[in-house]
Amino acid sequence: MNKKILVLGSLLGITGIVLGAFGAHGLKTLISIESQQTFETGVRYQMYHALFLLFVGGFSAILEKTKRAVFYLVLCGVLFFSGSIYGLAINDITSFDFKIIGFITPIGGLLLIIAWVLVLMNFLKIDHDKS
Repeated sequence: MNKKILVLGSLLGITGIVLGAFGAHGLKTLISIESQQTFETGVRYQMYHALFLLFVGGFSAILEKTKRAVFYLVLCGVLFFSGSIYGLAINDITSFDFKIIGFITPIGGLLLIIAWVLVLMNFLKIDHDKS
């Protein structure tokens, strides 16, 4: 599982850098400042969770069951949260109306929050076991 988590973290980091550069340079003249900032938010949260996965995959004190759940929660959470934000940011220059899938943004955010809560609960259990 660690390898899958580390690979996903690396892929999210790579695509985050590519999308960040694309947003800053490729979209600069095509979308409004507000839409650029929205796009940046998607990139920022994708990068946060890339780093989060690298931490989770490399930290042995996190239970395998927790790691597995975090993997899927972050994968779906980033796709829903950042993915929908990317779509909403470029909505004006596409033929697809991304506003119809805007409802998945908070679902993705909730999945990301749950991933962090699971890691917190894992850490609290470790502290409790040592007491």
